[in-house]
Amino acid sequence: MTESAPIIAVNRNEAFKDEAAGLPLPSVEVKIAEDGEILARGPNIMKGYYNNPEATRAAITADGWLHTGDEASIDDRGLVRITGRIKDLIIRGGENISPKEIEDCLREHPAVADAYVYGLPDEFFGEIVAAAVRVKAEDGRAALGEPPCADDLIRWCTDRLARFKVPKHVRFVTAFPMTASGKVQKFKLREEHLG
Repeated sequence: MTESAPIIAVNRNEAFKDEAAGLPLPSVEVKIAEDGEILARGPNIMKGYYNNPEATRAAITADGWLHTGDEASIDDRGLVRITGRIKDLIIRGGENISPKEIEDCLREHPAVADAYVYGLPDEFFGEIVAAAVRVKAEDGRAALGEPPCADDLIRWCTDRLARFKVPKHVRFVTAFPMTASGKVQKFKLREEHLG
C-alpha cells in the first residue's frame, strides 16, 4: 500500500508454501488489533496525508501505527497471512464474518468457477450473508450434470460452515464488477443485488 512505501511484509521461500504474505521487513513492527486488522509501524510508514490532518488521524494512531484495512493473522513464526478486508467484514447479529472463508468454501464446489461474498442489510440481524457466484462453462461442467441452483450451494455451505456463516442468498452472475486494477467491487455487487 502506498502509505507504507509500499511494503510491510515480504514473501520468502518458506512462506510460499503457506500462502502467506510473508515476514515483516526489518525495522517494521506489525500487530493485530482487537478487530483482526493488521497495524504496521516503522520508518517506511508515511507521516500523513498532505493537507488532510483528519484523514491522517483516521489512518495513523498517535503512536505511529498505520491502519492497513486488512484483516490478518500472524503465526508463531511471524508469518503474516492476509485473510480479508476489514471493510468487507459482515456483522450478523454481533458475529464478525470474514467473506473469504465462505468464498473459499463455495469455490470448492465442483461446478463453481468463482464466488464473492458480501453483506446485505437486515432488520433483525443487521446484516446477512449473500454470495455472487459464477459457474463453470458448459464444457467444463459436462461431467457434473445440471448446473447448481442456489439451494444446492446453500446446502453445500451448510454442510461445511457454521450456521451463521451460510449465505442466505446466492445470486448467479456471468461476470463481477472490477476496478481498473482488477479487484472485485463488492459494493457494486451489493448495489446490484439491492437494485
